[in-house]
Amino acid sequence: MDYHEAANFLFDLRRFRPKPGTESTAQLLAHLDDPHEGVEYVQVAGSNGKGSTARMTERALREAGLDVGLYTSPHFDDVRERVRVNGRKIPKSAVATYADSVRGYVTDRAADGEAPTFFEVMTGLALWHFGREHVDVAVLEVGIGGKYDATSVVDPVASAVTSVTLEHTGIIGETIEEIARDKAHVAPDDAPLVTATTGEALDAVRAQAGEVRTVGETNDADVRVEYGGRTNHTEAAVSLTGDEWSVETEIPLLGEYQARNAGVAAALARQVTDLSETELARGLRKADWPGRFEVMGRDPVVVLDGAHNPGACEALAETLAEFDGETDEFHLVFGAMHDKDLRGMAAALPTPDRVVACQPNLDRAEDEAVVARAFEESGADEVLTRNSVEGALENALDAASEDDLVLVAGSLFAVAEARSRWTRAEIPKRIRNLDDARDALEGADVTDPGVWRMRGKAVHRVLKTRVQVRQARYLKEEMLSLGGECAVSGVNEQDEENVDVVLMGTLAQFKRLAAKLDDQPYGLSVFADELREALGIRTETERRGYPWEDATAVMGILNVTPDSFHDGGRYEAVEDAVARAEQMVEAGVDIIDVGGESTRPGADEISVEEEIERVVPVIERIADLDAMLSIDTRKAAVGRAALEAGADVLNDVSGLEDPEMRFVAAEYDAPLVVMHSIDAPVVPDRDVEYDDVVEDVIDELEEQVLLAEKAGLDREQIIVDPGLGFGKSMRENFELLGRTDEFHALECPVLVGHSHKSMFGLVGAEEDRTAATVAGTAIAAERGADIVRVHDVEENVEAVRAVEAADDPDRFEE
Repeated sequence: MDYHEAANFLFDLRRFRPKPGTESTAQLLAHLDDPHEGVEYVQVAGSNGKGSTARMTERALREAGLDVGLYTSPHFDDVRERVRVNGRKIPKSAVATYADSVRGYVTDRAADGEAPTFFEVMTGLALWHFGREHVDVAVLEVGIGGKYDATSVVDPVASAVTSVTLEHTGIIGETIEEIARDKAHVAPDDAPLVTATTGEALDAVRAQAGEVRTVGETNDADVRVEYGGRTNHTEAAVSLTGDEWSVETEIPLLGEYQARNAGVAAALARQVTDLSETELARGLRKADWPGRFEVMGRDPVVVLDGAHNPGACEALAETLAEFDGETDEFHLVFGAMHDKDLRGMAAALPTPDRVVACQPNLDRAEDEAVVARAFEESGADEVLTRNSVEGALENALDAASEDDLVLVAGSLFAVAEARSRWTRAEIPKRIRNLDDARDALEGADVTDPGVWRMRGKAVHRVLKTRVQVRQARYLKEEMLSLGGECAVSGVNEQDEENVDVVLMGTLAQFKRLAAKLDDQPYGLSVFADELREALGIRTETERRGYPWEDATAVMGILNVTPDSFHDGGRYEAVEDAVARAEQMVEAGVDIIDVGGESTRPGADEISVEEEIERVVPVIERIADLDAMLSIDTRKAAVGRAALEAGADVLNDVSGLEDPEMRFVAAEYDAPLVVMHSIDAPVVPDRDVEYDDVVEDVIDELEEQVLLAEKAGLDREQIIVDPGLGFGKSMRENFELLGRTDEFHALECPVLVGHSHKSMFGLVGAEEDRTAATVAGTAIAAERGADIVRVHDVEENVEAVRAVEAADDPDRFEE
């Protein structure tokens, strides 16, 4: 079964109405031979905050060294987001395998009138995958209620009810007490239920669950929480205190209610495993979670929040108040579902100066005119309507000044569509022949007949991206009218889902397409600007004077370590390191990358103090050389010390595992290298599954780039490194190298670090890898790398110059 067939099979199950009970899910798992047995589970229920709490719990458990699964809903862009192991989405191949194994069973049950629902089958997918991956523990966000939810097929070792409000009253209860009792059925048999509920909800939870562990601000709470307010525009300080433990940290989730969620997560994690206060603090700080008071920008302040009921909007209003006095006008983009209390939500929010009401791309989304009426009645100064979230956000941003605040709210679906402004990648495809064309089309899940029909047309500019189905239909119609082509994923039967498309045409056809999309509905005018950016049509990149802006820059590696894999011990002495740096400058190096800790397999981690003692004296001595200086480190404290000593660039091989690193870079306005890394140091036996290694790495780097951008860096300052040698096979490393140009989809400079790596063993370079490295440099430079990171500077500078001369010989004098 192909992935598009599997995805359509799953989405088509949404036609079956939800029904209470766990029997259907249990029978589905029995058909699969109960693959979920042997895994420990944590259940998180609640009216609001359960997704954030599940994420914080998962991140804390991972910090303690466990392999952790996470099951949440809904998804933003891709259904695979719902099922993750150690932060990585379930592979397409796994979804296809699962769907193939259950399709016959589901069809038989449907013939009996007992078909499992979409959520039940997705829950089965998550539990099947967690068992298949042998995770230590999996955190499950409950769908609706608790007692009859599909996730309650498991016997949890720890569970929580975050909060209780009036919701789904026709399904799980008509009163707070009834709803609380239903949710409290997730209580584990052998541990207290953790809850941040209060009043009658807490009484009902305690009556149902028996022993509970309470979380709150009062002194009688078992876990006491204190919200310290914002420490910067994206993080807040929290203090958590339990019996014989306490943690003070920052979390990337603003709002007093998130402090309570953090307290719940801490209590859950401590019930599962014995983790240290340091591990707990670091895990909570790394628990970024899209669409939950997510601050996307500062000038103006742009916030995305999925508040979708009056209770959540009240909490949102409290968090917005933290920006009082810092912003001027309040612009609101609002889109909600038709079964929500629009007037209650409008009343709970502060009165906006300007509202753009919109309709998310779902059948059950409320009409924008109805949304507008609720805010007109609430006293908003100006209310407009737009038929898409993307168009509404564009309108709001155009109207806002640098000192204003723009909020997108009303539902997670509206937030997901708005977030695509920052996350959608337009990936350029290198098409040399029919085989390349076939691979590009199959990678977008185009059907076999479509691949056969269109492969011969993919001969000019080819761009892959992800759009709404209605946008895809419009793009296909317009590209055909211009003489181009647009191949659409086979998942296009699902009107409410985003799909991959491959656009094919000449540059002139793309220019005309962009012009046609201007002022079109459904957010297509926004896509027109992204198209121009991706293809370099009428765009000018901001220049900062970096050496990689004009040509491929050479970054020379200077390891002042005793144990690095290629040159360990050669430059450990300061004088030797200084002499080597001078040699690099003489050879034409653009950047010198100083590293004080090895990331080779089996390398020992050293302390911050020892690493600083290794690198700072060298940086101070070479700071005046005619080259930029980079510090290769995983630790923000080391990065700060190096920048103070004269370094210019931060090179983080861990992919921002230290959450402070991005803020240090923003504070010093320093370029930041973000590398895709499964493990640093490398774990040799780690087996990582990729559907398409390049597109998977782009997808995973996108969120890291976004974290750096939200900290205050521009994308021109965020350098992405595909991480050759880190969690990839030799063949996958070569594929990354050969498709270097596709990483420009992230709109960031691209660094390739291939020097002397074991990947060259694939072509017989087992001992001396110098020649293979130089060849790799030429390939990377020819395919658009902005920086190559190498040990042998002189040889690789010559390789880069040879590529430049082939492209533009007039740059050189005879």
